[in-house]
Amino acid sequence: MPTTVEKHRTARGSWTAAAYRIDAATPPHRDRAADALRAIAIAGVVLGHWLVTAFVDTGDGLGVRSPLAGMPAFTPVSWVLQTLAVFFLVGGYSGALSLRGGEVPYGTWVRARMGRLFRPALVLLGAWAAAISVLTWAGLDLGTLRSMVKLVFSPLWFLVVYAALTALTPAVAALWRRTRWSGLALLVGLVATVDAGRFAGDGPAWLGWTNILAGWLVPYFLGVAWAHGAFKGRRAAYALLVGGVSATVALVLAAGYPASMVGVPGAAVSNLNPPTLAAVAFGLAQVGLALLVREPLGRVMRRPGLWAAVAFANLSAMTVFLWHQTAMMTVTVSLRSAGALPGLHTAPDHPLWILERLAWLPVFAVLLALLHAVFHRFEHRVGTAGRTTSGP
Repeated sequence: MPTTVEKHRTARGSWTAAAYRIDAATPPHRDRAADALRAIAIAGVVLGHWLVTAFVDTGDGLGVRSPLAGMPAFTPVSWVLQTLAVFFLVGGYSGALSLRGGEVPYGTWVRARMGRLFRPALVLLGAWAAAISVLTWAGLDLGTLRSMVKLVFSPLWFLVVYAALTALTPAVAALWRRTRWSGLALLVGLVATVDAGRFAGDGPAWLGWTNILAGWLVPYFLGVAWAHGAFKGRRAAYALLVGGVSATVALVLAAGYPASMVGVPGAAVSNLNPPTLAAVAFGLAQVGLALLVREPLGRVMRRPGLWAAVAFANLSAMTVFLWHQTAMMTVTVSLRSAGALPGLHTAPDHPLWILERLAWLPVFAVLLALLHAVFHRFEHRVGTAGRTTSGP
């Protein structure tokens, strides 16, 4: 029988061979840096949720708590792991680039992209509808079940916004061609106007939700601009980075916006739900940084092993996004009977909790990998020749 060392060498050799095959099969024109940025964005969202979402016993079941509420010093983590602007940037770039060639009719193009977004989402909804029935029958307390359902379904707003912007890609491209950089100023100004009416004008709370499309249209618009050659030099990217950082600092220190770039339970204002001017300014800085690192990132992606990992992550991006909360909650709730496990069920109100939670991340990742093995097939369609293909 082969020894453990021999098995390890065989597995490593198989991965290396697969990585070289993926590298060789990648078209020369493929923008590997854009794919790497998308993978980084998804990783940021997953790690961010896993780190800032804790379940504690509230007396009415398990409720959600955030370490950001009890440990403000933990706030810089939200600056690193709130990466949605990068995802929208790459979405605008890839969408505009695939439409520029004109080889695929718009209707066919948009149907393929909507299918890639909503097929796996419908599977998630169906699976959770069944899970809710089973958990209710099994006697899970309603407080815990309510917290779980909210965590699973609340991120689905992202799909709706992303789908709307994807469908509007031709219009966004036309806006860029007609307005150039004044279009960016117009969009940012729209967000600022809504915030002014909401905060300075003491407007209704619902007014902020008009920014959910306009706010994320800003990085999407910049992605479309990227596809149309707007960032051939580095000057515009530097301007976005410096301007975005400066505006964010000013808005937090002088205008009273929260420093956290994700929502904090109990806080009066969230920068993310709905997006505020501070979140948009922060997104501009992220876009500038992403565009500045794209060339060195593209060179790094010439390494077959790294590129294979990024290619795999891109093929499974929606599956990972949709199921990562389920993985975390399954581990948390299933181990509830073992007592208040540190970093899993204990209150996130002391620095040691962060280290305790980090120890659980590999466990979440293993379960996510198992869920991926079951559900990733729904992210792709099978062509007439039986070949699995992804949306364009």
